[in-house]
Amino acid sequence: MNGRVPVWLWIIGFLSAATLLAAAILPPIPQPVEYHQFADGRIFFSIPNFLNVASNLALLYCGMAGLVFLLRSPETLNHGTFIQLSERWPYIFLFLSVTMTCFGSAYYHWVPDNERLLWDRLPIATGITALLAATLAERVSTKMGLRLLPWLMLIGVSSVLYWYWSEQQGAGNLNFYIVTQFYSLLLIVMLGLLLPSRYTHGAVMYWVIGLYGIAKIVESLDREIYVLGGVISGHTLKHLFAALAVYWILRMLQKRSPVPEVR
Repeated sequence: MNGRVPVWLWIIGFLSAATLLAAAILPPIPQPVEYHQFADGRIFFSIPNFLNVASNLALLYCGMAGLVFLLRSPETLNHGTFIQLSERWPYIFLFLSVTMTCFGSAYYHWVPDNERLLWDRLPIATGITALLAATLAERVSTKMGLRLLPWLMLIGVSSVLYWYWSEQQGAGNLNFYIVTQFYSLLLIVMLGLLLPSRYTHGAVMYWVIGLYGIAKIVESLDREIYVLGGVISGHTLKHLFAALAVYWILRMLQKRSPVPEVR
């Protein structure tokens, strides 16, 4: 950096500080009670809310496939998918979080309430923050991404635990969890626009963010989508689109290679 702080770092620093300040001073956003009232409550094979439970198998498949790929022979990954093998760690935690989301989400949707929602949100928060760490490692520096990985994941866990604690106190506050989830994704997009990746297929991350955005949109239209034909609900589609986003991350890792250095 030649002793000078890059402009992009000032921008991100200012935006991050402003976002955290807003989360702290804005009125708290509680968890709506009606959030747990999903449109599709059909029971199959004695499983309540069957499709919302079973659709998590797509997340399990993508999470496990990612772990199998990353834990394969180091010689296969080194100098191909990763320049340094240590760069696997953010993605290992990402795919592990996706795998755990399957179980946490299925557990929650079996009998939806705030107590069970905690176990759904914890792996979501760690997965998103692990993806942010991976982006930092590939676009800023490997050392920064790996050093920040445990701290970013701790921030994600803390945001969920704070929400849960605030609900227990009768004054639920989702502000910090919202920041953890959506601001992390915004940072990933910003870093993608400001800094080149050291690997090919870096633009795939925009598709990943876009698919996750679609997942959040169909989630908000849960009942509206379900009444269209009574076949599938918006929340079930959310799980499938989220799994598709994870699948594209895996495909990116399988296809990419280091960008040749310009001499």
